[in-house]
Amino acid sequence: MEPHEYVIADIQGDYAYLKQLDAENAELFQVAMALLPPTVDVGTKVSGMMGMFEVVE
Repeated sequence: MEPHEYVIADIQGDYAYLKQLDAENAELFQVAMALLPPTVDVGTKVSGMMGMFEVVE
């Protein structure tokens, strides 16, 4: 299983909504902010799988 790249599309309270960048018709999905690096904000690109994420440039 390979990690996927996402962009933080929205943040609402304790949850972020991510859009998968390497999928054609990716819907937004909800991830708890506690699972993301503390420096993320809307527009940040992250890479991850199975609940483990890291910021990518």
